[in-house]
Order: sequence, then C-alpha cells, then structure tokens
Amino acid sequence: MKITLITVGKTTFDFVKEGMAMYEKRIGRYLSYTRVELPALTGTASLSPEVIKEKEANMILKKFKEGDHIILLDEKGQRYTSTAWAARLGHLADTGCKSIVFVVGGAYGFHSKVRAAAAESLSLSDMTFSHQIIRLFFVEQLYRAMTILRGEPYHNG
Repeated sequence: MKITLITVGKTTFDFVKEGMAMYEKRIGRYLSYTRVELPALTGTASLSPEVIKEKEANMILKKFKEGDHIILLDEKGQRYTSTAWAARLGHLADTGCKSIVFVVGGAYGFHSKVRAAAAESLSLSDMTFSHQIIRLFFVEQLYRAMTILRGEPYHNG
C-alpha cells in the first residue's frame, strides 16, 4: 500500500520537521510513503476565506489520481482510538486499497470541492491544532498504526 500526505504550505517549525523526519523514516520500513508540500498562497490579504479555500482546492485536486482513497484530516472527521485506527488501515489494505492520500488543508480548512472528492475524513482530536502541528501528530499515529498491525511493542496499550 502507498501512503501520500499532502499539506498546504511548508512545514516551518524546526521541531515539527525533525519529528516528521524521524517518523517518516520509520514509516518507510513498512510501506511506501511520500509527503507533498503544496506552496502556501501569497497575496491573500484581500481574499475571503472561501476564495482562499477554493484556490487551495484547485492545487490539491491536481494531486489526486484515479483510484486514490482520499482521507481528509479534519476536525469534523471520524475519531478513532489508535488500535481502531490501525484496524481501519489494515482493513483498507486487506480490501485492495493500493493508494491512500491524506490531506491537511490550510488555515481555513477544505473547500467543498475537496470534501466531495474525499472518501472519508479523520479527526485526530476533539481539540484544535495548527495545520503545522497536526502533521507531526499524523505521522506519529501512522507509524503507531503500522507497529500495532505488526504486533510490535511501540504501542503499549
């Protein structure tokens, strides 16, 4: 199975970059993983949030390929425990899903065009986190899911 993480805007916090690099290296032992950082929009001060979301949507939608299973990282998404999340990923793999694309949107969330293209959405918490921090949380949970599926000791509970 191939996993792609699409983000809007560069990862700028050094501690987030370092943590992501560590977990992404670990994830690579289990499956094909790629991160695609789309450029942040510039000159948006005079644009409404809806226009910004639409411009971001146009960039995001160009990255999707036929057969991708799209999952949005979104506060309105399905919440799982770590073990249930691992089981969900395992189920997708077992049912022949070859490519999963996770998307972290910009500061204003997702345009309806991106929501319409998604198969599902995932929330990592009831709390709100910056779109920078959630990247690190996501890759850690992806790594954790892989270790759970393999019965490895990283997850202790």
